[in-house]
Amino acid sequence: MTHELTLAEVEALARAAHEGQTDKAGRPYAEHLRAVAEGVRVRGGDDEQIAAAWLHDSVEDDALSAHWLDEAALSRRTKDIVLAVTKRAGEPPEAYAGRILATPGALLVKEADLAHNADPARLAVLDEATRKRLTEKYAGMRALLGLGPSSAD
Repeated sequence: MTHELTLAEVEALARAAHEGQTDKAGRPYAEHLRAVAEGVRVRGGDDEQIAAAWLHDSVEDDALSAHWLDEAALSRRTKDIVLAVTKRAGEPPEAYAGRILATPGALLVKEADLAHNADPARLAVLDEATRKRLTEKYAGMRALLGLGPSSAD
């Protein structure tokens, strides 16, 4: 049995996997991953959740394959959280939220992700239509997850 990946190794893998990708505001994607990992940490998340935060978009964005995740030297819980927060094509938001709520540890990761996505400073650089659409989308997901209204972190 190989050792489980350390958080530093997971961070390095995630950064490499998303190399060259940018967010909707044109910022390096790794900034979002770092912010979500930090958001999980300050919300009291453990190392398995922080690892999942670094990887939370990797399968969804095809930065890493589901097969890679399956074979990776990560805890089952970390893998389950990553899979829970990975959106599936054509999936209704209710089903997505239900899977997150049913997966131990996943809600905290999604909460940190939503908090960074809904950060007014991040949204401010987007055009008004995109900003409005995303603000409504994030608020809707918060409601489905029972998180209540968004507040600036």
